[in-house]
Amino acid sequence: MASLVVTAGTSMSAHRRDEYLQAARIMIDPDRVQIELELTPGIAVVDGIVPAIDLDANGIIDTSEWRTYTQHVLEDLTLDIDGRPLRLAVVIEVTPTMASMRDGEGAMRMNLMATLADLTDGPHRLHYRNTHRSDIGVYLANALVPTSDQVRITSQHRDGEQHDLAIVYVLGTADASRRTMWLAMGAASVLFGVVTFWWNRSHA
Repeated sequence: MASLVVTAGTSMSAHRRDEYLQAARIMIDPDRVQIELELTPGIAVVDGIVPAIDLDANGIIDTSEWRTYTQHVLEDLTLDIDGRPLRLAVVIEVTPTMASMRDGEGAMRMNLMATLADLTDGPHRLHYRNTHRSDIGVYLANALVPTSDQVRITSQHRDGEQHDLAIVYVLGTADASRRTMWLAMGAASVLFGVVTFWWNRSHA
């Protein structure tokens, strides 16, 4: 995925021992949304998370147990476009070892995707919310720089704890996006010329 539009102040690699860090990176394309969700439990809270994953308590987390836990996480995520709910599907899972989790370095990674259908050109609002393990969770959420020139992010809005992220963006054809860019540059050039003219006149 591309670089972040806005980087949150909290480090994703150096988190507190008593927190369950959950970092989401969101990529918007014209026809889909991709979310890379990374969940890293701190050493002090990992024992409260493992029983929800290792369901038979045998010290080994198998594929079915990971899938069950992933489903629990998905149930605590909501995503909508212009108020219309979107269905997230798991594309890729990367699961840590039990030892790395107990060391506080084991990150669970989920690549999620939702389809965007029948979107018209113009402004849209994507809303993401994560309430998974809100008792110990610490959240980060950022939009990534779009790879498509049909998507232009205009603003991001978060709540104080970053449970919620609203991304406002404009969808348009590549030609329309270029025209908008050139119009904006032209307007800026005219404004600069006017300011320069008046400055030169006032200092003549």
